[in-house]
Amino acid sequence: MTADPERSAGPTLSFARGLPLTRDAIAFAQEHHRRQRRAGDRAPFLVHPLEVASYLERAGYPDHVVAAAVLHDVLEDTDVQRGDLESLFGREVSDLVALVSDDPAIEDGELRKDEVRERVRGADGYALVVFGADKVSKARELRMELAQGLDPAEGEVKLRRYRKALAMLEQEVPGNRIAELLRFELEALEALPPRPSS
Repeated sequence: MTADPERSAGPTLSFARGLPLTRDAIAFAQEHHRRQRRAGDRAPFLVHPLEVASYLERAGYPDHVVAAAVLHDVLEDTDVQRGDLESLFGREVSDLVALVSDDPAIEDGELRKDEVRERVRGADGYALVVFGADKVSKARELRMELAQGLDPAEGEVKLRRYRKALAMLEQEVPGNRIAELLRFELEALEALPPRPSS
């Protein structure tokens, strides 16, 4: 898959230098997430997938994996279809994004999260690290949300999900840097919880 110079208009970020597919993915994600904001700090939603992608680039994963990380929420949170991703970014990227995306046909939130985690477990390979890097970023966002006054019960639901994700990652890819980052984030949340702002 080659980069499309007409679409490479996303933000210039050092981690994406030398990654043409990732640069295209950034421009695409920026366009499709443009009206969305993160709950924790109201920053553009794009910050989240870029953070996930940067973890993977800095851990040495190839361009198509970093690009999939940039795009990992477009099937869940936008009107983008899997076929769109495949035609623009190739099958490897579209398959990775689909593997880490929630199944909207599963109505119960906990069952939906359990299903995607087990699907990723069964997939092995790169899906595990894209999934794990997403959870690292989400754990960091949870810290912000708790500081902003997120209901502690809702925070505990998210923490429980991230602990399940960590247990799965440590079983499937023991010693992986992404799993180690997630362990740190969860330990820090538990040992040094944020105080809600007054």
